[in-house]
Amino acid sequence: MLSSVDFLLRVVLNAVGLAVAVFLVDGIVVDADSTAGKVGTYLAVGLVVGVVNATIRPVVLVLSCPLTLLTLGLFSLVINALLFWLSATISDKVGIDFEVDGFWSAFWGAIVVSLVSWILSMVVRRS
Repeated sequence: MLSSVDFLLRVVLNAVGLAVAVFLVDGIVVDADSTAGKVGTYLAVGLVVGVVNATIRPVVLVLSCPLTLLTLGLFSLVINALLFWLSATISDKVGIDFEVDGFWSAFWGAIVVSLVSWILSMVVRRS
């Protein structure tokens, strides 16, 4: 079970990963005018990604287990992309200015966010 501090840390790490993804991947856009607005948007989307990963991802992983086994784990990349795309859709519906234009942008964005969050979590754990 995650404590509230651990969850907030994951939100911040997701936000940093999102900032890197916006910088690296075409088709992922944050529409904010100021730096403070962009930081707030990254944190809000990081929260949405964290909630989606905590609630929906486990169910989807269990339901897709046979297909993931059949593809030797590669289908989990598709699941991550679809959940990232879902997070963008939820963010848009609640009024957060975050857009992902298509599956491939979601695919590469999910990979970037996952890698950056993982690397940063390894650094934070060692500190």
